[in-house]
Amino acid sequence: MALLETKNLTARYGDFQALFGVDIALDQGETIAIIGANGAGKTTLMRSIAGILANLPDAVLFDGAEIGALPAPDIVARGIAMVPEGRKLFPSLSVEENLLIGRYGRAVEGYWRLDTVYDLFPILKERRHNPGTALSGGQQQMVAIGRALMSNPRVLLCDEISLGLAPVVIRDIYAAFPRIRQAGASIVVVEQDIGQALKVADRVYCMMEGRITLSGTPAVLTREKIHGAYFGVA
Repeated sequence: MALLETKNLTARYGDFQALFGVDIALDQGETIAIIGANGAGKTTLMRSIAGILANLPDAVLFDGAEIGALPAPDIVARGIAMVPEGRKLFPSLSVEENLLIGRYGRAVEGYWRLDTVYDLFPILKERRHNPGTALSGGQQQMVAIGRALMSNPRVLLCDEISLGLAPVVIRDIYAAFPRIRQAGASIVVVEQDIGQALKVADRVYCMMEGRITLSGTPAVLTREKIHGAYFGVA
């Protein structure tokens, strides 16, 4: 049984249907990547899993339990944390205060505490008293990841964490993934960079226009197959 899965997941924004029967699965200890062009439905999928968009109860399963209709605070309490696109830090709070916000709603002691987050991203300890939004884009992304980790999640959802960042910063952020997995979290990462997705993921799902158009392991997904699924061309 998968740790996290969606079954025939649909999503709407008013009259606009954004997802059409999406099925994905994440196993314990695994990293899966969701790729696709802008508007493919990747963020909507993440928001649906995180409880920001309500769905049918059995459309999302976590550890065998139906969670599709639960609100976001209940999803966090069960062990799913999201690093949102755009980071969404609190500008009035310091780096450390932004990190501590991640502990609310998840009363579970685990590996991730301030000291272990600072060990993962040492620059954050140096800047811990600075306003969270006064940091560089890459450092703000580290704060957003650290904030999510502070809840000691079993599943970490990462939505477009490389967007707008320099290649050297992206490398440093993705270098943290092995330790995050070793500490017990399985990862779902939304990524537009196909090469980066293939590097970090055990399995990849490609989306287009709200549907899964291709899935498989990096070893079997050729560039031609990915290109066709990504852009909808034969």
